[in-house]
Amino acid sequence: MPPAKRRERLSTEERREQLLALGTDLFSSRSFDAISIDEIATAAGISKGLLYHYFPTKRDFYVAVVERAVENLHTATAPDPGLDPAAVLVASLDAYLDYVVTFAEGWSALLRAGIGADSVVNALVETSRTRFVERTIANLPIDSERAADPLVRIAVRGWVGFVEAATLDWLERDDVDRRALRDLLAGALPGALAAAGVTL
Repeated sequence: MPPAKRRERLSTEERREQLLALGTDLFSSRSFDAISIDEIATAAGISKGLLYHYFPTKRDFYVAVVERAVENLHTATAPDPGLDPAAVLVASLDAYLDYVVTFAEGWSALLRAGIGADSVVNALVETSRTRFVERTIANLPIDSERAADPLVRIAVRGWVGFVEAATLDWLERDDVDRRALRDLLAGALPGALAAAGVTL
């Protein structure tokens, strides 16, 4: 009889990274409520006790996964400084759509409140939106004085909300070509800015 396979021993950081990667996979396809601690532990090949050592509750685990997902999204959509502003916008939107398609269920659930009125999760989502607004403004071909105009901030913040809502609708209905959606999202930004008195 062959000897039993020994469980792989991972460092604390390696185990945490493994769990976060697993959580990203699980929550990308199903909602918070649909996944149990037992399922997470079984999928990771560890005991519930060891899982609780890293994350005291399922909510703590979910928050850590969301935090990692937000960072991954911002990294994936980071603008290429070698492109002109119009190309930066299109490339970033393409990367954004790649991401939300890959993690459609979890992304949709998160935008619809994730685990309910959780202040930490809500703050992570709002911080992510703020970062997108700031980065979008920083890449606009306008001077610093115009970039500091509150109307510009409000216009871009409204556009980010439009991007989220339009993408949710697209994921649910799947009745529009992806490129057509991307072009709609890209074209909506100059329109929002024009209403704020900025012509690109």
